[in-house]
Amino acid sequence: MAELRRPSQTLAAAASFFNGERLTMARQLAGLKKSHLASLIEMSPASVTAWESGAKQPNRATVAKLALALRVEPQFFGGGAPPRVNKPHFRSLRSTPQIAQDEAEAYGRFVAEVAGMLENAVEFPEALLPDLPVDPDARSMTPEDAAREAREFFGIAPGPVQHVIRLVERCGVVVVFSEPGVAAIDAYSLHSATRPIIVLNPVKDDYYRQRFDVAHELGHLIMHHDAEPGGKVAEDQANRFASEFLMPAEEIAPFLPASTAGKAWAQLAELKEYWGVSLAALLYRARALGVMGDVSYRNAMIRMSQNGWRRAEPGRISSLEMPSMLPRAKEVLGEAGIDDAAFLLGSGLPVELYEIAASRAPVAARSAAAL
Repeated sequence: MAELRRPSQTLAAAASFFNGERLTMARQLAGLKKSHLASLIEMSPASVTAWESGAKQPNRATVAKLALALRVEPQFFGGGAPPRVNKPHFRSLRSTPQIAQDEAEAYGRFVAEVAGMLENAVEFPEALLPDLPVDPDARSMTPEDAAREAREFFGIAPGPVQHVIRLVERCGVVVVFSEPGVAAIDAYSLHSATRPIIVLNPVKDDYYRQRFDVAHELGHLIMHHDAEPGGKVAEDQANRFASEFLMPAEEIAPFLPASTAGKAWAQLAELKEYWGVSLAALLYRARALGVMGDVSYRNAMIRMSQNGWRRAEPGRISSLEMPSMLPRAKEVLGEAGIDDAAFLLGSGLPVELYEIAASRAPVAARSAAAL
């Protein structure tokens, strides 16, 4: 549980110099190219490049224009260098435009910075994950081996993982929903200098698939410190890790149907609720373990499509698992009389983005429901 450590009324005053790295971060958070930002403030792209590289510094009036265009406070640019993060693990680099990759990485830096600020006031769990590297050929350790060792490391009893987000947060992983601007990107993960971060898609309103997403990203964090993000091999390994982590082969194989004839769909529905995974994941698992043949699997997926279950599966659980590390820290500060504006005072960080990062529920889903 988060506990107040040392409340501060204000943050450090903004430095007098202009940090070009923070301009890059703000521009990428806004999803803008240099040329677009330059047109918004009626300056040249070369000027933006010079400011970001540190070759030149903008005057006070230009800083005000930059802050207005990028929706940050002017003092944002006077802070220290943004937190260092590794390249995020995206599901597919080819299908993710560079501008979206940059925005997602900048959001990871933002989350890392906010988490660091919160940790100065509220006690967080120690960041502690097993290091179980799996090489591209998986010769020394397979993803399934890593998943079994991870379950043992976390002390997971036989059976389903009860709450995947709570499990990873207890090990110091920051879990947040992404900002709506990068909602087209699926879940992704990255390592910061202090804590691993998992970013979930805010419009993927599916309890069962979200749990698999978290396990998939946990696999990346545990297995792929040095792997090239977005590679097919690494993504396949993360899927195999998640399957074994959530549905251990020895435990689930005896209960998986060999086909979808008879009462198989009812059997699959029961397994879905028990293990907390999607029908699609169960069918894929049945085929991967050799319980279900290719023909039966194809027929099952055709039936899934005919029923509209490829888009929205039936299921009894309607609410998502919610992050609690950052939201609870925000609540503790509020209970101590420190509201969001007071907490961020001096940092220049946008309050709206902070509220998204420290939210228990996906903002996009909430907004849509309110319409």
